[in-house]
Amino acid sequence: MSVRDNVRKMKEVSPTVASLGSEVRDRALRAIRASLEKHREEIFAANREDLARADADGIADSVKKRLKFDEHKLADCLAGIDSLLSLPDPAGRITLKRELDEGLILERVTVPIGVIGIIFEARPDALVQISCLCIKSGNCAVLKGGRETASTNKVLFDLIRGAAASAGIPEESLLQASAHSEIDELLECDDCVDLLIPRGSNAFVRYIMEHTKIPVMGHSDGVCHTYVDAGADFSLAIPVLVDAKTQYTAACNATETLLVHRSIADSFLPQAAKALAENGVRLRGTAEAARILEAACPAEGPDAAAKIAGEDVMGEEDFRREYLDLVLSVKLVDSVEEAAAHINRFGSHHTDCIITEDDEAAERFMTLVDSAGVYRNCSTRFADGFRYGFGAEVGISTGKLHARGPVGLEGLVTYKYRLQGHGQTVGDYASGKRSFHFRDLARE
Repeated sequence: MSVRDNVRKMKEVSPTVASLGSEVRDRALRAIRASLEKHREEIFAANREDLARADADGIADSVKKRLKFDEHKLADCLAGIDSLLSLPDPAGRITLKRELDEGLILERVTVPIGVIGIIFEARPDALVQISCLCIKSGNCAVLKGGRETASTNKVLFDLIRGAAASAGIPEESLLQASAHSEIDELLECDDCVDLLIPRGSNAFVRYIMEHTKIPVMGHSDGVCHTYVDAGADFSLAIPVLVDAKTQYTAACNATETLLVHRSIADSFLPQAAKALAENGVRLRGTAEAARILEAACPAEGPDAAAKIAGEDVMGEEDFRREYLDLVLSVKLVDSVEEAAAHINRFGSHHTDCIITEDDEAAERFMTLVDSAGVYRNCSTRFADGFRYGFGAEVGISTGKLHARGPVGLEGLVTYKYRLQGHGQTVGDYASGKRSFHFRDLARE
């Protein structure tokens, strides 16, 4: 059966899935958790096959980190399911209740989006997170993972679908697309699929956006910034910066550019560069930043690696680069306003941070920076649905419509209006026979 035929059946069953009670969805999550734990060795064996193929294909180390599914990744997935189980059902919440006139009651109620297609590269743990989020929120999911983790994805999907079905979730509500050709087929299903969420490289996400009529939610890259202001505490700034760059360099929320206020550059930049170099980070930057490090770091010795090499001096457009590696861009600025202007021009509107003890500067930065996440004095790596208490995320959205930032359960529901009356007609109101009085029942 083709992807279109399967998705059409999924569309037909989606109202039934949406109507399932939270007890059924939670029972499914508990069954999935138990199945993943029981079959852990089967999952790890499949992942070893994928990693062996990655080695044979010469896949970059930064990508291979995303392919790995080990005890640590499984533990994170299980913790995410536990967190989801602790959260309330996002569907069925009444967010507005208004009496338009006596006996004419309007309600706005949250409902699942319906059929969601998620296309992701690498990261088999994403399959677990996405499936469980869709189940918890009452959505159907079409899952297309990258070929790099085909073996792991197949095992995970079969376990999840089987466990969910055993708990009462219709089998038609989950579908795995495996062939690359099925992506284009899925992109044409604008009559059946309500939302697409792509997770992958800039080029990959752009391709999805340009080849479908289906609404797309996501981000194309993660050019995140850490700005160290004149009022920064160096003892706080350096560990935060090192974490933001090195804790998981292949993640979209890792810092890619360091901005430093010019008034503190001579003292801060050499200290920061030394700490970064000790963690294997290579610096690229402007000629001005290079001159400061050239003066501070000897040609030979323990600080030599902290220097910006001549070939690493950057032009302006180079600051759009997402490295996903132990490389960091560096630039000096004169003010919060200049830092914000740089971020808004060259960043990806993902997550950006200011390090400062100056409350006014922090507030100015957080107001001016047009990103889904704006932070003060903490690592950009916190931009994650699990760390936000969402249980997990289907991805991070840098758009401004419907959902923004890490997208958890609330981003997977929309709403409908329900109006209940007793024979009222618009003609009576248009003629003046009757009139609205708009009474907010939610506040009573």
